[in-house]
Amino acid sequence: MRVFPLDRRFTASGEALAKVSGQSLARWLVLEMVQDDPATVSDIARRLGLTRQAVQRLADLLVADGLAVYEDNPRHRRAKLARIAPNGLTTLRRIQEAQREWADRLGAELGREELERASATLDRVLDVVTRELPSLREGSRS
Repeated sequence: MRVFPLDRRFTASGEALAKVSGQSLARWLVLEMVQDDPATVSDIARRLGLTRQAVQRLADLLVADGLAVYEDNPRHRRAKLARIAPNGLTTLRRIQEAQREWADRLGAELGREELERASATLDRVLDVVTRELPSLREGSRS
């Protein structure tokens, strides 16, 4: 139960960090997904754990705002690739800088050792929860 309030606070922090560049957390995350390599909307959705439709809407908005572009996909005729545009990269770098400063402040307060312990614990919890998820879904059908 302690994770839910933390999730809400991280989401609120992410929204505040993204707002520095006039973006939302969701738009920031999509830009992060295409900063190094273009990707299809479906690939982005899978990696973020979101629906394809939600990511399509976000990608379309980013393209309309000149922060991303669609390009032909040599592996699929209809599924275009989303690529970050130069303006999108500038926007993303501003958000990332704000995020680094925020993370450095938190890190200074918590300390390296405590953060490494927490990270290892969260990795383990995420692994266990991910493996348990299929059985929870099966149990909810009965």
